[in-house]
Amino acid sequence: MNIIFLGIILLAFFTSAYHQLTWVPSGADDIAPMQALTTALIEASKSSVELAIGLVGVMAFFLGLMKVAEAGGLLHIIARLLRPLMVRLFPDVPEDHPAMGAMIMNMSANALGLGNAATPFGIRAMQELDKLNPVKGTASNAMVLFLAINTSSVTLLPTGIIALRASAGSADPAGIIPTTLFATLCSTTAAILAAKFYQRFFVIDAQKASSDIDSSVGPGHIDYEVTDELPDANSAAYPAWISYLSLLCIVAFVPLAIVYGRSIGPWIIPVFVVSLLSFGAYQGVRVYEVFVEGAKDGFNVAIKIIPYLIAILVAIAMFRESGAMHVMISAVGSVTILVGFPAEALPMALLRPLSGSGAYGVVAATLQDPAIGPDSYVGYLVSTLQGSTETTFYVLAVYFGAVQVRQVRHALAAGLTADLVGIIAATAACYYLYA
Repeated sequence: MNIIFLGIILLAFFTSAYHQLTWVPSGADDIAPMQALTTALIEASKSSVELAIGLVGVMAFFLGLMKVAEAGGLLHIIARLLRPLMVRLFPDVPEDHPAMGAMIMNMSANALGLGNAATPFGIRAMQELDKLNPVKGTASNAMVLFLAINTSSVTLLPTGIIALRASAGSADPAGIIPTTLFATLCSTTAAILAAKFYQRFFVIDAQKASSDIDSSVGPGHIDYEVTDELPDANSAAYPAWISYLSLLCIVAFVPLAIVYGRSIGPWIIPVFVVSLLSFGAYQGVRVYEVFVEGAKDGFNVAIKIIPYLIAILVAIAMFRESGAMHVMISAVGSVTILVGFPAEALPMALLRPLSGSGAYGVVAATLQDPAIGPDSYVGYLVSTLQGSTETTFYVLAVYFGAVQVRQVRHALAAGLTADLVGIIAATAACYYLYA
């Protein structure tokens, strides 16, 4: 991100410098390119803080609701639903191993848009998977598949981007739920298929694996210790038919949401609020106290992102005002527009796999742009991309770094394949609904 941030600033400066040196004023009211760049810088700094302040209330509200749902055990219900599917996806991981529970909890948190809660479970899962890894320092097939699914996880509720759209004045902040669900279902399916397919070309040295196992835990046996740190995740799963029926309902909701998206949209937020609070109350949660506790976390999150917003919004504003963005968009956008992908969404698609904070700043700047707005086709598309794709390089660096894995094998290829499919699916869904 250091290189990207500095590169955008330098490119904007040198582009404006060129325009300044070749500038010929045509009237007294003309603004010099460098003066326009300075004005854009200052205005972007102000608007980024205003955006963050407007985001505080919405973020606090949504995280308060999610805290109620979490306290009521919704995360663990989803975990139990996923367990029969996980056993089939990860046949190399014993059913009662802590890695299985940690992976389930990670995916459940991602499905609810709880990125902060998902990361600790993801790191824990990688640590447990590493105990089953026969070749230390090299990613196992289970590690790669978990990372691929993690970077494309099915998202039922993209709470963060809904909050951002609401703060940007959207009349339909939850309108991205069906498009995000469709895109993540497609990208997750692609991630699983890609990881299974690519592993054929990245075979682990069986002789080395055998020798590592022999020297560590004995012939043909990998020892592990089941702990009680994740008791709910490792508790008895629901019957398999319930899990598959739930998955079928989610898949069936996608075409319904796409066809009737405009009719369903106004209902989503009110029904969501009533459902989560009612669920929490039914589970015996003191909904008011827990909501307030979660809202405090939302306030802290909104405040913490102010420096990131300032940095990226200023850089993007300078890049746009200098004319460098126009040159890039004109060059590449003339090709992507042919397949329904507008040039204005290109910065988001290119930056999202590299930097989460950078992509967040880009989508925030796009939604705040008066020429675009949150409820335009581009606004829906960049919002869907933010909610349905992941910072692939960051996830690989953090999760593999936690277990000192240097040979990532096909993990990056699988993750980027899922990102590409997610972008295509998001474009198709948004084009159908909002173009």
